[in-house]
Amino acid sequence: MLALLPSYAGLSDPVLDLRLACLDAVSWLGSDVVVVGDPQGCRVGHSLLSAAGVSRRDFVPPQPPEGGSYLVVGNGSARRSEKAPGHLDERSFAFDDGLRAALASSDAGWSDFALGDDLLASLDGIRELLGLLPAGTPAQVDYDDDPFGVRYWVMRWEWS
Repeated sequence: MLALLPSYAGLSDPVLDLRLACLDAVSWLGSDVVVVGDPQGCRVGHSLLSAAGVSRRDFVPPQPPEGGSYLVVGNGSARRSEKAPGHLDERSFAFDDGLRAALASSDAGWSDFALGDDLLASLDGIRELLGLLPAGTPAQVDYDDDPFGVRYWVMRWEWS
């Protein structure tokens, strides 16, 4: 996740496609955004909002401000290759498939958080998101890849 901070974007940006998808999604959120995630995720979220020129608020559940949006920052497993931060763990593939399916369908019943901890997933914001989304709210998936052995998605949901 920290790879999205501006200090990591040098002459050759190692996560350019992910960064561009994030900035596009952040720009789509509107002008009043609540950032949800662990401390590292919030740091990245605030940086993305700043880069996109979007105002932010601290997380105050359960509803965003009138006309506002959420920016949820987290990631799937960080053990998808030998060069991943946590090295390869074969369980990461099925875990990430299940998490992606839960996110794409707003499945608040998904509960594999303990395995996510073993796989170095950042799930604080995702846990909050699954509790906030109305069941069955479909996601638009803008990015789905695992650069450097870490699974990232950029998804958008719309509900009122």
